[in-house]
Parts: sequence; C-alpha cells; structure tokens
Amino acid sequence: MPEQPPHRELVRRDLAAEAQRIRLGDLVREHASPLFVLDPARVTDQLAEIRRELPGVGIHFATKSLPHPAVIDAVHAFGASFEVASRGEIDLLERRGVPIAGCLHTHPVKTVADITSAYLRGIRTFVVDSPSEIGKFAGLPCGEVGVLVRLSFPNPGAKSDLSSKFGVAPEHAAALVERCLAARLPVRGFTFHVGSQTTSAEPWQRAIAATLQLMRDLESRHGIRFELLDLGGGFPVPYDEPVPSLAELARGIRPALAAVPPHVRVVVEPGRFVSAPAMMLVTRVIGTNDRPDGRWHYLDDGLYGAYSNIPAEDVHALVFAAAELGVQRIGDDAADRVTRRVLTRTRVPVTLAGPTCDSVDVIARGLPLPPLADGDLLVSPMMGAYTWATATGFNGIAPTPVLVLPAPRDA
Repeated sequence: MPEQPPHRELVRRDLAAEAQRIRLGDLVREHASPLFVLDPARVTDQLAEIRRELPGVGIHFATKSLPHPAVIDAVHAFGASFEVASRGEIDLLERRGVPIAGCLHTHPVKTVADITSAYLRGIRTFVVDSPSEIGKFAGLPCGEVGVLVRLSFPNPGAKSDLSSKFGVAPEHAAALVERCLAARLPVRGFTFHVGSQTTSAEPWQRAIAATLQLMRDLESRHGIRFELLDLGGGFPVPYDEPVPSLAELARGIRPALAAVPPHVRVVVEPGRFVSAPAMMLVTRVIGTNDRPDGRWHYLDDGLYGAYSNIPAEDVHALVFAAAELGVQRIGDDAADRVTRRVLTRTRVPVTLAGPTCDSVDVIARGLPLPPLADGDLLVSPMMGAYTWATATGFNGIAPTPVLVLPAPRDA
C-alpha cells in the first residue's frame, strides 16, 4: 500500500481544490482582507455525519462555538436543536426563529435572572453541579422545570480538560440529586463533557458506564426514572495534525450506548466538530522585518482577532501561502506566476505576528512557508470554532468580516 502524504499536504490539496471552487482570489479582490469565508453547507455535512455515526442520538449544537446567523440557520434547517449558556445566545436564536423550548441551558452557574429569562422564553431543562444552584429555581412553578446534574470525568488526554471548572464527582452526585429532590426540583438526568479534542472513545465509554450505573442506583433507591443522558461534546477536528474520524470514535461509543435503557433519551452537544470546518480565514502580509531571530511577517489579523483560539485553547490551524493553493496575488502577470510557482517548492522558517501594537500578538514562530512579500495572502482552514466568536476589538482593530457563501445551485 503506498505511503500517505503528510497531513499538511493532504490538507493543502483539499484546500486548494476548495479555493478554486469558490474562486477565493476573486472573493478577496472584491471584499479585501482579513476575511472569514463561511460555508454553511459544511455545517450541514458535519451534522449529517453525526446523525449517520450516532443514529438515534439527539443533536444540540453548542451555540457558543460559532454564533453566526448563517450557522444558526443551517443547524435549524437541518433539524437539530441548540444548547445555550446565556441570555444573549437565546436572544440570537429567537431572532432567527428557533423554537427555544427545544433548547438545553447547560451553564452550571446562573443568576436567578438568567434562569427566569430562559424560563419565560420556553426553556425547561437546565444544568446544575452544586447545591448553591438549587435554590435559584425556587420561584418557578413546581414540576415545570427540571435539571441535569453535570458530572466530572477528568481526562488529562484532552486538549482542554473541562472537568477542572465544572461538574460534580460521580461519588458525590447522589447527595446532590437528593438535595434537588428535597427541594422538589426534578432531576431529569445527567450530563458530562469528556474534554475538547478527545481522540479516543475510552473516555466516553468510561463516562457512559459510570453514569448509567449511577442512574440505576438512584432510580432503585428513590423510585424515580431519569429521562435524559447528555454526552456533551469533544469530538475532534484535524488542525495541525490528524485525528481519529468520528466514524472511528463512534465504533467505540455505540456499544457503550447499547446499555442505555429505552426510557432514557441520549443527546450530544457538538460545537467545534460542526463549526470549525465551516470557515477559512484569509489574511495578508502588511509588513516584513529581519530580526535577530529571523524573518518576521506582520499580518492584518492576529491573536486578538481571528487567531484568538491560539492563546485561549492552544490549537493551531495550518497556515498556507495562497500561492501554494494556486491563488494569485493582485497584479501578478504570467512571469510572476511562474516564478512564484517555483518558489512554493522551497520553504523558510518565519515568525507570523498580528497587527496590534504589543508584543503578545505572535501567531506562530519558526513556521516553514514559501518566501513571502508584503501584500501576499495567507489562508487557514478549520477556522470556524472559537475564533470569530472570541475575537476582541483590542487596539481599535475592527472585527474580521464574515463572507457567507451561497448555497450550491443544485442544492
């Protein structure tokens, strides 16, 4: 069997084909840079993959990952629902015509005003992980609202181990459930999150088995029936290295779900898996300098903007010179294009920095790229998750605009 090309080359080929399909060079000439290019069809593709690999499992898109109207519309049109964690997210969904009653409010820490506002808009299922949350539901009609207890399953192998901030240890969950019942706050089930960019099915298998055992014990002890098991998110996407496919992970998750009793509904909360592939980022070199540690290129976007996922999550999308993708800079003539095709075969390590006037805004160091000049374009795929959503306006730099691609004509 022939050896597969490296991950970067496989991504480059796919990205080059996509750049040609959408005429990326023309888009940048029309809309300038920096520029996010959002393809809602990719949202639909990712949701379809989840439905195919985890049949019968409900999908609640993690709104926080990419709360763009075009994404909300695509998720809603697919027939999936949403998880929310703030009034602002609920406001956005309402404006897009999403039925709020089908959403899950998953933030374990809320104000009474947060809960009341969500209730008045139709949400009936919330999340708790501490006794301090229970009393906040006291003013709502008894029996109308229910909660999921969030469990903590540490996973040091995850990119972000979310158990450090939220979740109650399974051995302490029974006491929390009993306090909810004593307060006449129905417990509808349990939720957990095994961590961002989890690349093995084992954490899900372990968490599902432990949660189902807890549910059986509490149902027997208290004569109640749980109705919901929320597996959270964590499905990985390939940034600068390959990851197992969802099909591979699902082969390990499905047998664990076979033990779920018929009266318990299973849902997931995918965010990154759905939103990351939906956007690419185009930036431009706006300055170049040879410093003691090598050549630096300064871009028109950086860590405080589109690349905000680097400091926040330590994830690194691949960066390609547009010339590597067959996208020509403005003004290239035929001779320039031949020269630049030759240059793309060589690479030199460079530092990429953002446009802000501070020393933190460094995107990458020692990154091998073809020779670049001021005005050259760079392209990063997998830029939909926690990028546009987490960007700031530091230094007075405007947010990177989002160009939404139209649906294919044959759709």
